[in-house]
Amino acid sequence: NDGKVWYIPHHGVYHPKKTNKLRVVFDCSANYRNQSLNSHLMQGPDLTNKLVGVLCRFRQENIALVCDIEAMYHQVKVNPEHRDMLRFLWWKNGNFKDEIVEYRMTAHLFGATSSPSVANFALKKAAGDYMGASDAVKFVKNNFYVDDGLKSVATKREAVTLIEKSKELCKRGGFNLHKFLSNNKDVLAATSPHERAEGVKSLDFSKNEDTLPIERTLGVEWCIESDTFQFRIQLKDRPLTRRGILSTVSSIYDPLGLVSPLILRGKQILQELCKNDVGWDDEVPDNVQPKWMKWRSELHKLDQLRIPRCYKPKDFDEIERVELHHFSDACQDGYGQCSYIRLISKTGQIHCALVMAKSRVTPLKTITIPRLELTAAVVSVRIHKLLKEELQYKNIQEIFWTDSKVVLGYIANDSKRFHVYVANRVQVIRDYSSPDQWRFVETQNNPADYASRGMTAEEICKGQIWWNGPEFLWQNSELDNSHLQYKVINENDPEVKKVVCHAVAQQPLSILQRLEYFSDWFKAKRTVAVCLRLLKNFKGKSNGSDQVKEKYVPVNVAEIEEAEREIIKQLQVKAFQAEINVLKSTAKYKSLVKGNNGKRRKVIDNTSSLYKLDPFIDEYGILRVEGTFRLANLNIE
Repeated sequence: NDGKVWYIPHHGVYHPKKTNKLRVVFDCSANYRNQSLNSHLMQGPDLTNKLVGVLCRFRQENIALVCDIEAMYHQVKVNPEHRDMLRFLWWKNGNFKDEIVEYRMTAHLFGATSSPSVANFALKKAAGDYMGASDAVKFVKNNFYVDDGLKSVATKREAVTLIEKSKELCKRGGFNLHKFLSNNKDVLAATSPHERAEGVKSLDFSKNEDTLPIERTLGVEWCIESDTFQFRIQLKDRPLTRRGILSTVSSIYDPLGLVSPLILRGKQILQELCKNDVGWDDEVPDNVQPKWMKWRSELHKLDQLRIPRCYKPKDFDEIERVELHHFSDACQDGYGQCSYIRLISKTGQIHCALVMAKSRVTPLKTITIPRLELTAAVVSVRIHKLLKEELQYKNIQEIFWTDSKVVLGYIANDSKRFHVYVANRVQVIRDYSSPDQWRFVETQNNPADYASRGMTAEEICKGQIWWNGPEFLWQNSELDNSHLQYKVINENDPEVKKVVCHAVAQQPLSILQRLEYFSDWFKAKRTVAVCLRLLKNFKGKSNGSDQVKEKYVPVNVAEIEEAEREIIKQLQVKAFQAEINVLKSTAKYKSLVKGNNGKRRKVIDNTSSLYKLDPFIDEYGILRVEGTFRLANLNIE
């Protein structure tokens, strides 16, 4: 009714790993006259839980549970006044001989920019409105990645109760939970067959003879019967070029970095090609081909790898203390880190497991080993920040390990000043950790040495220290405090800054100069909106009212519009300073009287480029031009 109409092209897609399932894809990014629906939609806040966090929490307890929301986006309706933007063409009743009919989607589309935020908001709102069991509310809010829910609990009774309460919660919000999976057959037997996943619908759990299948959970292969994660590498024939090598290396899906030392070897080969300026579709040099063929031929050995899903064994007693140990290391070829969880039971049992790892190639620009070691330490504290937020253990203790005495000296330093590279990274480390948390470990006991140097597929399958951590973590003794002797920094260290003070007066940057750093119009407006809000809060605080909020709240549409007006005013002041001064002059405004024809009398100088446009200042202080009479003369509404 408002004249806003859009037609969306669509096509069918078959998922390569889901047989006989056709998914209709609406292309909301399709362009017509340089316009698309997605270009006019706001993305909204990112309400999706972190994939790494969902997977890590999935490994905490022995009983695992997986489920799915049926057609999640299609359960969230679109307002009737917006449905004309979601028109598409189809044949009535699917009969291709009939005339084409126009339809409108009444629900959100998979492929629209706004759909993920809207659907996630609807799901979390449904959970927040539910007054039932808090465990089900926490499950829906924190353990869903889009429409896939993953959860681990301690007992079968908890799992069955969680399924019932979660289904009830989602049903009240208009969502349907189905495709349930569990590594416990009693839990699966408690759910109706039509609510289970396809692979376990026909299993008879009364006989206890059927074997649970291998399923994909958030892209990770999970053998339900053995309760282990696996890797099934299916390599496609790619040309022996830099593009083909990149495609093969990127095809190994490993969100937790569990086999990152193996992938590092492939990345190092790719970096060698970049260093030698090999084109994307050029043939790989003869000296690189043997390395690549050897690495590629070993990938099939990952099929033998079995990684326990749960951090603790089944016979482990009640946990008394939880520790996270982060190891970091670097060398000329790469740098990396690995994090282990150390569980101690009330009866004194100790168990360690690899939680997450990162392996990265060193930059092509030459960097000293101490700087690389410090960079690896920064990666460790960033992983620590992520895991501490996502694992949600109470009173968790965290310890950082490095085999670089120089790095320990940098971190413990309180008196020396460093060059920018070192100073910035030390600041990041001190922001998220304290010097007392850092320890020294010998290189032979540092599992992060594998993360920096890389491993073959055979080595990673047999690497006990990589999967279980160093031997001293399994001992029931106090941890080493030898880090205390590495607090002194060598006076001749090249990173220690020789301080020379020069006082230079510098003109502060204007808002327009700062806006030149932005390449995105929306980001620029959002940044200015935050600054304006902060200014208002500070003014309110100076007036005696404490309005400064501790927690950041995303800016709203009104604040974005105010920021846009402020940017426009700044630009106009720069371009039309003289005209604005004349129009804002009190004396001039007093003499501004409309003529008999309804037009304003021009008060600016006739040499101005705006003279013929009859400019004026609106209620927001923005310079505008009188254009109504011209549009009327052209018969344009």
